Amino acid sequence: MNSPEERLAVATRQLLHTAAERATNYVLGIRDRRVAPQDSDIAALAGSPATMASTGGRYFGFVIGGTLPAVLAANWLAGAWDQNAALRVMSPVAAVLEDVALRWAYEALGLPADCEGGIVTGATAANFTALAAARQALLERQGWNAVADGLFGAPPIEMIVGAEVHASVLKALGLLGFGNRRITIVEADAQGRMRPEKLPHLRKPAIICIQAGNVNTGAFDPAGPICEAAKISRSWVHVDGAFGLWAAASPQYRHLVSGYANADSWATDAHKWLNVTYDCGLAITKHPAPLRTTMGMSAAYLATGAQREPMHQTPEASRRARGVELWAALKSLGSAGLAELVERSCAQARLFARQLEEAGFHILNEVVLNQVLVSFGSPERTQEVIRLVQQEGTCWCGSTVWQGKVAMRISVSSWATTDEDVDRSVAAMIRVARFCREV
Repeated sequence: MNSPEERLAVATRQLLHTAAERATNYVLGIRDRRVAPQDSDIAALAGSPATMASTGGRYFGFVIGGTLPAVLAANWLAGAWDQNAALRVMSPVAAVLEDVALRWAYEALGLPADCEGGIVTGATAANFTALAAARQALLERQGWNAVADGLFGAPPIEMIVGAEVHASVLKALGLLGFGNRRITIVEADAQGRMRPEKLPHLRKPAIICIQAGNVNTGAFDPAGPICEAAKISRSWVHVDGAFGLWAAASPQYRHLVSGYANADSWATDAHKWLNVTYDCGLAITKHPAPLRTTMGMSAAYLATGAQREPMHQTPEASRRARGVELWAALKSLGSAGLAELVERSCAQARLFARQLEEAGFHILNEVVLNQVLVSFGSPERTQEVIRLVQQEGTCWCGSTVWQGKVAMRISVSSWATTDEDVDRSVAAMIRVARFCREV
């Protein structure tokens, strides 16, 4: 075993075996460690100890999912394959798995089977992609081609959003040249739902952005009447459903997305509630032509066939094979497993709310999904409780401001969360809150 090839093979095998062993130990030990890392571990750049234990069962910040075991395994394989998923000729397996996974996703989300879409980095990119297609479609209806002629001198398009629109939608609209100061904002109710009776009278096609799952309360805009109003003026309805759109996968919560299939495009994340590894989002539309016009690209060396080519549905050309992990998540869960994941997360959110309310703290939202907002009293005390809970390490939750009130935001999104995790986390919150009251 003296040849360079043999020595390289041995060294490579040892390196990969060591990495796999360490990663496995990390995954199996995640439940036993504190959620936030110690300052000393961060300062030392101590690898695994310096990570946030967001894949465990007691991380409730930022609507971040964990990682399903089958997805992690698929991620390792996809990394070893290192496929460029831009074109079928570059990676037939990546293209086929993406096709299958997207069809399964449309079905799980209750969307028309003939939709077309692409896999992007997350909901921000998905909002951008879908809204770019919307811009192209509405300008084409007025005799203008945004791809060919640009936006200088283009007919104006009215942009309509709810008062509780997510920042990622505003970012996407800004990148597309609409200008946030020119957006029409529709009044929302006490839970952040757009009030359809407050929609402006539409004399020509507009783009209306609605939410499936408010990032604070989990509330859903009433899609039915909004889509009906949009139909009259041939407007385009886009759904920002980063996590809430997955409620469609549950018979118990499917009513929340009633009417959402009547929209024109949808954006969602797979790395949130579906528990796929970062980064993975979906941009979907029932109008393939403007999507391909906007996102497609051509060159002599990029010859394509008659089948769907992944690069013509997204802003990216070269990209990793995210469809492998999306396929693994949907395959391993199945429709029953996905429904159970959604329903269990929602039940645990209600458990959080009930226990905290019984302890004397104020729940600020109607817990309709997997989001809970809790106040521990004054803004100062609530912020201090949040800081100390994060520092204590049992769990991790972030802060927000909802209708002028400072709150802890609890987002239950991980497949790994158990009822015991909820009990332990609530106990830590109550313990910290009582300490703050005493000082």
